[in-house]
Amino acid sequence: MSGRILVVDDDGAIRTVVGQALRRLGHDVKTVGTLADMHAQLAAGLPDLLITDVVLPDGNGLDMVAELLATHKNLPVIILSAQNTLTTAVRATEVGAFDYLPKPFDLDLLARAVKGALERGRPQAASADPVGDGLPLIGRSPAMQNVYRIIARVVSNDLTVLISGESGTGKELVARAVHDLGPRRQAPFLAINMAAIPRELIEAELFGHERGAFTGAQARSAGRFEQAAGGTLFLDEIGDMPMEAQTRLLRVLQSGEFTTVGGARTIRADVRIVAATNRDLSSLVAQGKFREDLFYRLNVVPIALPALRERRQDIALLARHFLDEAALQGLPRKQLSDEAVALLESHDWPGNVRELENTMRRIAVLSRDEVIGAEGVLAMLGAASPAPSPIHADPGIGAAIRARLDRLTREEPAALEDGSLYDRIIGEVERPLIEAVLARHGGNQLRAARALGINRNTLRKRLDTLGITAFGPEDVK
Repeated sequence: MSGRILVVDDDGAIRTVVGQALRRLGHDVKTVGTLADMHAQLAAGLPDLLITDVVLPDGNGLDMVAELLATHKNLPVIILSAQNTLTTAVRATEVGAFDYLPKPFDLDLLARAVKGALERGRPQAASADPVGDGLPLIGRSPAMQNVYRIIARVVSNDLTVLISGESGTGKELVARAVHDLGPRRQAPFLAINMAAIPRELIEAELFGHERGAFTGAQARSAGRFEQAAGGTLFLDEIGDMPMEAQTRLLRVLQSGEFTTVGGARTIRADVRIVAATNRDLSSLVAQGKFREDLFYRLNVVPIALPALRERRQDIALLARHFLDEAALQGLPRKQLSDEAVALLESHDWPGNVRELENTMRRIAVLSRDEVIGAEGVLAMLGAASPAPSPIHADPGIGAAIRARLDRLTREEPAALEDGSLYDRIIGEVERPLIEAVLARHGGNQLRAARALGINRNTLRKRLDTLGITAFGPEDVK
């Protein structure tokens, strides 16, 4: 299906590439670089589709779209933006845009969005109030852009959401964003961790109980479904929910009603359900440990959160954010060197965003330097990893050396020719290397020497030469 398309972007290269790509697909395309030129084109006649950037030389594309669609309700609009945040994605949905594509975008994805916009037209604008800044989700990687787009499409409805991802990826932050950006934002958001409640108490926690319903029930108590009335109930670690509680939760999701434990009165369940898990629910279903029908009731809108190692381009942004947060809380303000950032980006972060946040807080509290180098990061990572591990398994050391070599190449190219390179790099690496290995082994010099591949006497000599003070037992095995 071909159509007349107007492209508005202040980047001439984007106008050229998008224009050529869409013309090859048979569309009649016009491109302009300002809002003034766009209005001139619209005055001559509405296109079948408008594609526009957000930040333009003479105004904001999102504000323009809101004004335009107030009078031209059937015009489909696709928003392009380099401001790749959740706020932008949700705002694009609120003003009534058909789709939102973060830059840089794939031309095949753009072609599919154009086809869908021309075929289906513009959806109704969301009724939620405009979204402000300060949202908890941070990241501009393609993986996070997919998450933002899904959130933007579910905030205005009450569809059940199932968030999956490893521990520490921010599942509760996503659940809170779904609540805070939706029409239920003025009502309670309540979270309950299925893994933290004794199985015999889960039903009473969820649905409440009447006086005398069981031993110790001295008075009626409202459950989380009642407490969250009108708002959102976040069921964390849903994969750990006992089978008998799963059966009752399924009935509530099917009927929208429940009764308290020991009660007979039917209560309306006026809540939005958001569930989360770090387990593979489909595998639990196959093992008979999770009800298949409940899985499908929960998995209406799935949101899969990427591990931090799958969104490495977000690590520097997150790390600096956590350091800024620490400074706002009264801790010393710290900055990261290029070498430190390279080291952070090379680490695998098994604890995901939570581990990165804790590392940055540790740096803010313990580091004496205002600008944190690679050796400072290594020391903090080592302090967080008490279990012994061979030093060659730490990818950060290689990254630190490469980063320092790159810096020397830029700042002192003569060092590559004067024969001093080996001594300079070794001199810079040896001290933080020994300190990091000692930290990783709790100050145990014998184990640190074994990890380094040297004997204990050699290590002691290097400690004396480098002026490193021992901070743990020497010979504990």
